[in-house]
Amino acid sequence: MAPLAPPASSRGGSSDAGHDGLIRVRGAAEHNLRHVDVDVPRDQVVAFTGVSGSGKSSLAFATIYAEAQQRYLESVAPYARRLIDQGAAPRVGEITGLPPAVALRQQHSGGSTRSTVGTVSRVSNVLRMLYSRAGTYPAGRTPRDLAGTFPRDAAPLDSDSFSPNTAVGACPTCSGLGRLHTVDDAKLVGDDSLSIREGAVAAWPGAWQGKNYRDILATLGIDVDAPLRALPAAEREWLLTTDEQPTVTVHPVREPHRVARSYQGTYMSPRTWVTHTFATSKAAHLRAKAASFMTEQTCPTCRGRRLNPRALEVTVAGQDISVAASMPLTQLADFLRAARDHPDTAALPAERRQAANALISGLLDQLGTLVDLGLGYLATGRATSTLSSGELQRLHLATQLRSGLFGVLYVLDEPSAGLHAADTELLLAALRRLRGAGNSVFVVEHNAQVLRSADWIVDMGPGAGRHGGQILYDGPADRLRTAPDSVTARYLSPAAPAAPGPDQPRRPRGWLRLYGVTGHNLRDLDARFPLGTLTAVTGVSGSGKSTLVRRALADTVRDRLHADGAEQDQARDPAPVRDADEERDGTPVGDLAEDRVTVRSSTGLDDVDRLVVVDQKPIGRTPRSNLATYTGLFDSVRKLFAAQPTARELGYTASRFSFNVAQGRCPHCLGDGVVSVELLFLPTETAPCPVCDGARYNPGTLTVRYRGKTIADVLAMSVEEAHDFLRDVQPAERVLKLLADIGLGYLTLGQSATTLSGGEAQRIKLVSELHRAPRGHTLYLLDEPTSGLHPADVDLLVGQLQRLVDAGNTVVVVEHDLRTVAAADWVVDLGPGAGDEGGRVVAEGRPHDVAHEGGAPTADHLRRHLATRTRRRPTGGEDGGEGSV
Repeated sequence: MAPLAPPASSRGGSSDAGHDGLIRVRGAAEHNLRHVDVDVPRDQVVAFTGVSGSGKSSLAFATIYAEAQQRYLESVAPYARRLIDQGAAPRVGEITGLPPAVALRQQHSGGSTRSTVGTVSRVSNVLRMLYSRAGTYPAGRTPRDLAGTFPRDAAPLDSDSFSPNTAVGACPTCSGLGRLHTVDDAKLVGDDSLSIREGAVAAWPGAWQGKNYRDILATLGIDVDAPLRALPAAEREWLLTTDEQPTVTVHPVREPHRVARSYQGTYMSPRTWVTHTFATSKAAHLRAKAASFMTEQTCPTCRGRRLNPRALEVTVAGQDISVAASMPLTQLADFLRAARDHPDTAALPAERRQAANALISGLLDQLGTLVDLGLGYLATGRATSTLSSGELQRLHLATQLRSGLFGVLYVLDEPSAGLHAADTELLLAALRRLRGAGNSVFVVEHNAQVLRSADWIVDMGPGAGRHGGQILYDGPADRLRTAPDSVTARYLSPAAPAAPGPDQPRRPRGWLRLYGVTGHNLRDLDARFPLGTLTAVTGVSGSGKSTLVRRALADTVRDRLHADGAEQDQARDPAPVRDADEERDGTPVGDLAEDRVTVRSSTGLDDVDRLVVVDQKPIGRTPRSNLATYTGLFDSVRKLFAAQPTARELGYTASRFSFNVAQGRCPHCLGDGVVSVELLFLPTETAPCPVCDGARYNPGTLTVRYRGKTIADVLAMSVEEAHDFLRDVQPAERVLKLLADIGLGYLTLGQSATTLSGGEAQRIKLVSELHRAPRGHTLYLLDEPTSGLHPADVDLLVGQLQRLVDAGNTVVVVEHDLRTVAAADWVVDLGPGAGDEGGRVVAEGRPHDVAHEGGAPTADHLRRHLATRTRRRPTGGEDGGEGSV
């Protein structure tokens, strides 16, 4: 996300072609674009819309922004270009009138736990400088004066000394984390009546590595078949906690029909394994396992404040910097205003008092922009790993608003994602500010509120994938309704259809209740959720929705199911918990001290047999992961090809048809299907592999065909095409039908997971659960499932959720989309505001009842939405109490 310099050249166009105020695109053919020609006005807010997969992002980001980036790179010295991550040039004939561009993309939980709101917004930089230059120091210590000299007896601190992310500023005990993790030796052993061979040691990895450690101990002469408690105390202490790592020659016991070769094995005690795994592993499940054998405590030196003692001695208006960093931004602004007139500030020398006023003015300017974007509830010290993608994007947008750039093209990716309707109004004001400063603003959007407020709309379609890639409408926003083929226009009209709902009001078969929920801004909150219904949890951004659902509710149910699972037959129900978010940037969920959420008690958990948590994080981290492999349908396809006569004659098994296995994949591209050419100071070029021509497999594998198609041909099919081709192949056919029904028919089976949007990833995760055999009553928790979806796609998704409920399950969604909220059986509205002003249940009941209770922003917007609906859900039954919803 870096601003680009004015283009050094106008590839394919004349130098004066852009003086008519238009960006002219000719022959755009990126992804599914069908040689698109379009003229888009500059200096306006332009919304690119259309159903998911229609080509919006391909035009706005992969073509227009990518071209601006390429032109900037042409102005960079060749040597410097080698240090820049360069994408391929877009497939377009020419683009004229293109200004320098900045891209603000969606990010799903960016940064580590050391990345904070303050570091991203750059508020922390100025705040640290304020404490360094204008703080009140203990007697005998003063900061560097403005001339850069030091008093003879002073021990001054520079701004880095107030950062927990620097060696000079971090607490020496906890390295700036504010907490310490120590191994709990009592947890290392599961059952000391068992032998090591029987699994007495709980804190070891499974599979081969655990067996390896056992065999090493046997080689060292330790009895691995005796009960652990029977071993000598010194021997037991050594094998569990030693820091030594002896290496021995292991002679494994031979198993029938297998060759067991001797090898050199290095021992690692359970305590060492836990410490090493927690500190270094990138695998979420391994870090979570290691964390279960550790205890967390607040650092005794800094008491959780993360800084060294000398930095914490310095104050502004009587408060150290850790206190200031923990304040919500609105409260921090009030604190800084009061600090101007505080006696400590007044007592500063004139030059330092002048510096204090200048730094405070700069901070208030920064904070004002953040508050105007609805982020006033955040604290500068809050880790970005706990933020939503919408919050992250608004943090970056605030930086651009303050930059004062003129004549820039800003390209934003669904900036309204994750925003309440009230917060969207603040966003629209920010976009108008950018436009008013002489910039062009392009947004890829579905939100009707944003589309109605845009100056210009480019509507794409008519469908997705190969059915899209065309311009349906390109003109003023208020005339979109004249586009005859536009699906978007139908949802912007006063007669917009309602989202799918049940034919009759549902009666809950029980209630799941949480008492005394405390964490973040929730303070001793009680909440209830009707079982066997669709519940929408609403509220402004920062009101506590995700804390209640994804933390309190999910963790409570998860803990209960894990406890019950220990007593159940795991072969009968091997996965009572399916959580798509076991990791937050390498840190196990619930591991952050400041992120802890507690529930005093709960009821109704006995009616839940299974928990499924679905979020928008990517379904894979490497280009090799794709839709077919993630959903499991590719297993059926590989078995299908292995069952063909040619495959049986050649002795091919299903593994032969995996592009990750050496026997079956192309030896040149190693199964990638493409090769990259590093051109040093030019963009890296990718091209189909010259050996397999992009097929990924070697010629031997491609000799096997099913109905005339190779397995490479199947991976190249769209979901729609594959559904027809594999109609008789189960369970692939069921998965493909679900994918098509939920609006993903345009995706190809082999499409890399890294190219999927958050909404696409979440729907794929949901499908991977829907095709499983029912296992009793399941609780589905979804975090903003409609984020990034066109209203037409929202209808498909809500229809699937309603079918889940009809099958006897419970669905709880954190949601802002008013059409989805209106289609729910029950609404829990949190607020009334964000941060300390939120965290309370301000309304609950049926959508119609919540809309007319008034007070909170949700009620106001929901009331207006219901007033314009053409088809209302039935609202008969009782008054929304314990008996019905």
